[in-house]
Parts: sequence; C-alpha cells; structure tokens
Amino acid sequence: MSKVIDGCGISGIMSTKKNLIPGSEIVTSIDSMNFRYNGLGGGFAGYGIYPDYKDYYAFHLNFENQEARTKTENYLYESLRVIDDEPIPVRKSELIDDTKSISWRYFVGPPRDIENTDDYIVKVVMHINENIPGAHVFSSGKNMGVFKAVGYPKAVADYFRIEDYSAYIWVAHGRYPTNTPGWWGGAHPFNILDWSVVHNGELSSYGTNKNFLEMWGYKCTLITDTEVLAYLFDLLVRRHNIPVEIACNVMTPKFWSEIKSDNSLKGKALQALRMTYGGAIVNGPFSIIVATNNFMFGLTDRVKLRPMVAARKDDRLYIASEECAIRSVCENPDLVWAPRGGEQVIAYMKEVT
Repeated sequence: MSKVIDGCGISGIMSTKKNLIPGSEIVTSIDSMNFRYNGLGGGFAGYGIYPDYKDYYAFHLNFENQEARTKTENYLYESLRVIDDEPIPVRKSELIDDTKSISWRYFVGPPRDIENTDDYIVKVVMHINENIPGAHVFSSGKNMGVFKAVGYPKAVADYFRIEDYSAYIWVAHGRYPTNTPGWWGGAHPFNILDWSVVHNGELSSYGTNKNFLEMWGYKCTLITDTEVLAYLFDLLVRRHNIPVEIACNVMTPKFWSEIKSDNSLKGKALQALRMTYGGAIVNGPFSIIVATNNFMFGLTDRVKLRPMVAARKDDRLYIASEECAIRSVCENPDLVWAPRGGEQVIAYMKEVT
C-alpha cells in the first residue's frame, strides 16, 4: 500500500458571543470530509458543555481495564477534591470496538492549599499518563471535554452521543495515521487544561520538541506527534505568558537569516525568542486548529503543505481542511478565504481578527 501523506481532516466552529452550537453541526462538518480518513481515529472537543461544573476541572479518562480505573481513582481521591464522577454516556455500536475501553469523567478541584492550581493539575495528568498502565487522561480543562476513539468521526460522534451536547466552540478531527498507531489515545484532539489541538500533517521535529518539553516537566506518552503541540502552547502562553500570536511565531519562525538581519526592536526580540526557544520550533507539513475557552485559531506551516480554509458568518468563525466542511453547515458565509502559509486566523470572544 502506498503511503498517504495528505490525509486527516480538521474542523472548528466558534461563536464569539458564546452562543451555543449544537453538536450535530460539528458532526456534519467533519463527516463531509470522510474521504480524508481511514477509520483509525476520530474525535471532538466541546467548550461550554459543563455549565453546572464550570468552576471545576473536567477529567475525561479512558481505561483499558478495571485495574487501571481502580488505581487511577485511588490516586485521584488522594490528590484532588473529587466533586462528582460518572461514566461518560455512550451508545453502543458495532463500528466502535470498546471491549478494552472504559470512558469515565471526573469533576475535580485541587487541594485548597495549592497556589498554582493549573500547574498542579498538569502534574496530576502527567503522573497518570506516565505511571498508571492502561490509564489515559483525554482532557483536563474547565467546562470542556474531549471525546475520541478509533473509528470514523461520525461513528465516534454516535458512540459518544455528541448530538446531546451544545458548545460555543467545537473542534473535530478525522484521522489517517501514517507513522503512528491507530489507538484511542492517539486519536485527536490532544488536550492539556483548556488547550485542545487538532492536526493534519506530520511533525518532523517531534523528537526535539519532546526533549525540550521534558525539561519543563511534561511527559509525552501518547505515541503521536501532535501531543507536543498542546504542551508547547501551554508552556509558552500560560506558563511563560507569551501572547498567542508571538507563540505562533516562536513555533513557526522566519528563517534565521531573515531574523538576524532585522536590527529593529522587534527583530531583536525575535532573535532572543529564537535563541531561547529553539526546542519549540515546529518543523514539517501541518495545519492545526487550537482552542481554549477564550479563543480559537488556525495555523499552517509557512509553505502551507496542508490545506486550510476559513470563513465568517455573523458571530461565527469557521476553520477547516476543506471548504465543503464549512458550507455543509453554513451555505452562505459572509467571507471565505484561504489563509496564506504561516498566517494566523484568530477569533477571540466578541472579536475576530
């Protein structure tokens, strides 16, 4: 079989006024690109889906067996304040093999004496993923959740009953893995805290990025290159307080020859960032959609070796691999465009740039 290097599809829909979007819309959007997938992974992230628990971290966990669940719950109840827990509702399907998968969600808070709660939650996630065999944290943000499995996106959506949820931001992915295995933990989106990333492409810089992140305490355990993107944004934007637009420039910088020849204040700042964060540079063909509770953005590599289309309609921003994914849910957008390579398409709540 010849290697397919242009597969995978991504889609994102956001209301900048936090109007809720039914889950059926993102399912229709991602399913319209079914030709891009091979059924080895599909997933969704929704923001605003847990308003009754919006002040707590929502952990979505996948367990390969009951022993992993027991060990994880013992650790969670020792390390966190567990407000509630329950199985994630599913609709059994012959298209999704869940014989070795238990999907559970926990609404948690850190111990009351913890000052930096986000850092503490990240450590908890890293500990589970690294040290409890058969347990994987799929999402850990507030008022949001990731649902993913091995299967075509439509089958994954039916299994997790995505139509029962409404969100003000949705991102979705259909997978065609080429270098990594098709398994539940390797499906997209990848998440840490509020950050969720869906990705079409391949990161040739994965090894360098992984080593760089491990110096800052992150553990890459999910055997898929996209995992590093979620952690890089968390490190650069949340921990190091770099504006997201600058963080994108850090990860996809201009050529060093261009940066070095720029003697302006901005040029010198870019030189300093390039030297400081060399391990955060992302190489390879890619297009990504990244979401948090406050914004959504799309970005491609500077040569644009993977497709991306964006559109606006009223208070909504749409980003997808193919225009059909947008028009399947928005027949007459106000504006449609194909971002240039390296161009950032960012929507903040109540503002689109």
